[in-house]
Amino acid sequence: MPESWCLRSGQLGARALPPLPAGLAFFPSPCLHAAPSPSPFFLPEEGGAGSPRSGCLVPGAWAAPLTQAAPPPAGMAQALGPDTPFTAIAGSEIFSLEMSKTEALTQAFRRSIGVRIKEETEIIEGEVVEIQIDRPATGTGSKVGKLTLKTTEMETIYDLGTKMIESLTKDKVQAGDVITIDKATGKISKLGRSFTRARDYDAMGSQTKFVQCPDGELQKRKEVVHTVSLHEIDVINSRTQGFLALFSGDTGEIKSEVREQINAKVAEWREEGKAEIIPGVLFIDEVHMLDIESFSFLNRALESDMAPVLIMATNRGITRIRGTSYQSPHGIPIDLLDRLLIVSTSPYSEKDTKQILRIRCEEEDVEMSEDAYTVLTRIGLETSLRYAIQLITAASLVCRKRKGTEVQVDDIKRVYSLFLDESRSTQYMKEYQDAFLFNELKGETMDTS
Repeated sequence: MPESWCLRSGQLGARALPPLPAGLAFFPSPCLHAAPSPSPFFLPEEGGAGSPRSGCLVPGAWAAPLTQAAPPPAGMAQALGPDTPFTAIAGSEIFSLEMSKTEALTQAFRRSIGVRIKEETEIIEGEVVEIQIDRPATGTGSKVGKLTLKTTEMETIYDLGTKMIESLTKDKVQAGDVITIDKATGKISKLGRSFTRARDYDAMGSQTKFVQCPDGELQKRKEVVHTVSLHEIDVINSRTQGFLALFSGDTGEIKSEVREQINAKVAEWREEGKAEIIPGVLFIDEVHMLDIESFSFLNRALESDMAPVLIMATNRGITRIRGTSYQSPHGIPIDLLDRLLIVSTSPYSEKDTKQILRIRCEEEDVEMSEDAYTVLTRIGLETSLRYAIQLITAASLVCRKRKGTEVQVDDIKRVYSLFLDESRSTQYMKEYQDAFLFNELKGETMDTS
């Protein structure tokens, strides 16, 4: 592995970085550690103790007019798959009167770390042959009954109590159903109908599922895998009936002692082979909105042995770090920039822009002529891709109003003259600045801090 991919805190020293041009992407070292090409979605299988972690920043990709080229958070989550925890937040969200900034970041970090817990349970699996329920003649008293289950090799009769009878009645279990019964909890699950009973009815609903009759023993040991995040474990153990806070979202501050105990327990499970850590991805958009205290926390959090892959995005150039009077590329301290890998992005070509507009038209069911595509592509190159995409719906409405079926060049020109892009709007403001109230245009730049 190249040495530059695994640099820890302090290994490079406090050297000054050159100004970073807009349209660059920073990705963390773990995502590249086994990839044949620099793919941001290539993750390590497991973050072992002591493995180096880095952060990642994507400047200019989401909102800058230069490149406009980066996958949105939803696309990242889909590319990673359902088994990899993915958390997306914005830097402007790290503000609350009820929760400190470090607590909010800690919760975001622990949401991005999954724990796959394995446990073995004893189950009874078989096809229902017969259910006999004896009800008291007086109508009062407990019900008793017998349940006959079979596999391809054996058949057994079980005595039923009142609760088990109620569960069977509630799930509408009948002869011919293939069921499983958890011996520890008594939970009954219907797997479907047996193929041997497929001809019992002339008509069946679409929800009816046919399965094979189980083979082997009736009583089996089954491995059950539960995947939860560290944050969910924190919330459940932080208070009485803490699991209710998972649904309400009112988690509040969680004590560090609770997290330390959970970390120790998870480490114990890993040693015993009962649990496996799944390092996920934390995506922070608008990272320039974080202040110096939050960046200091990120520096320390990235050195943790269970830190997720961190991806950050910003559209700022050289600007002031919030909470200080110092300027830095993208509003991020130099010592944090030292930990980042940089992947450059390039502007869309005319061919790429045209293809994106075609896909957008297909998604919105808009028919457009080839000449209109050419004009819209030119608008996207001269203004911005977002502006060109927004003109598609407006042009479609103009086309529909004139009873047309295909968007033509005149429709594009019509909406282009009605709706201004950012550069034309700025020029309009300068031209008619004296006609507006409270005009303060004196060549000053906007203070985004």
